[in-house]
This record gives sequence, C-alpha cells and structure tokens, in this order.
Amino acid sequence: MVPTQIERFFRTLAQECDEPATVILTGAAAGSLWGHIRPSVDIDFAIRPSRRSRRRWAAIEEAIERTVRRTGISANYAEDIDRWSSVSLLDYQRHARPYRRFGTLRVRVLDPAYWSIGKMSRYLDPDVRDVVAVFRRHPVALPRLLRLWARAARASPRSLAVTQFCRQAEHFLRTDGRAIWGRAFDAERAIARFRIHLAARNV
Repeated sequence: MVPTQIERFFRTLAQECDEPATVILTGAAAGSLWGHIRPSVDIDFAIRPSRRSRRRWAAIEEAIERTVRRTGISANYAEDIDRWSSVSLLDYQRHARPYRRFGTLRVRVLDPAYWSIGKMSRYLDPDVRDVVAVFRRHPVALPRLLRLWARAARASPRSLAVTQFCRQAEHFLRTDGRAIWGRAFDAERAIARFRIHLAARNV
C-alpha cells in the first residue's frame, strides 16, 4: 500500500458518496502514511458519517463497494474499529491526525502510539516490523507508550487475548526496544514500569 493508492481510493470514494464523513486510517495504510511502505492487499479504516442513520450508512457501504470495484483495492471498514479486537483502542477518535480532504470526506490517520495497540494485539511478524519502522521514523516517548498500552489492557474485558497482548508487548520491548529507543534502553526496567501501570487504577 502506497500513498498514491490511498489517495486514489478516497478520491474515488468521494466521487461515489456525497455523505459527509470522517475517515480514520489504520493498519498498513496508516503505516504507509507514516513512512513505512510494505505490500498490502487492502486498506483498513473507520468511517463515521456526520449524520448517523441506517439510510446514510447503507449509502456509504454501497459507495465503498463501488469504490472497491473501480479501484481494485479491498477495504476493511467499520463505524467503530474499536470492535475489531478484544483490546480496547480507548479514545482513538481523539488521537488521529489530519491527512487530506477528498470532497465531503475528511481523512485522518491514527496516531502511531494508538495504532500500535492493534499491532501488539495481532503481533504477526509484519506487525512487529511495521511498529519498529514507524516508531523509528516518528518517535513515541516510552513513558507515554507504556501508560497507553497498560490503559488499553485495563480498559478491556479480561480475556486470553488481553493476557496475550501484555505478553506480546513485553516480548516486543525485550526484542525490539533497543532498535527504537537506543542502546541505553533497559528492557527489564521498561517492563517493570509497564507492569506497575497495569496494576494501577489511574495512570
């Protein structure tokens, strides 16, 4: 997925749909706009119409289907992408940065720290490489990241998926933390701080 594909998709969608809406990009498409381009067959995003109704949502779905056919780019979308994982994305709508406007569509891109929650939840090799590459281009302060990941875990219903998220976050810190935060990075100290945040009621 490259920026020109993303722009083509939303330019086409704006032609197909006259419903005002806000789009928040995530997944490989967001990674691409943060400077890390890798092959991807689809584009992932939240889309929320300015005026919510079943009729308007149906119009958006039909417009997306036409856009997929016209562009050949598959789309994974939802009104609320927080439902895609057992691990909460918290207040992600407030943490998306403006990208471009296409007609009645306002396209935003998810903040790298919030975007990484989904990556830590899935934790396949491409996800790990995505996070390393994006964090190296757009540094995320370690204290903020540890608090955010802990908040996401604490805000989620208890489940095996949440336990795995925490284990995967710790594994990431051990194996890839130094590549992001430098040689002075102390993985065990970061993990200890992460666990303190997990146990806290308010951070």
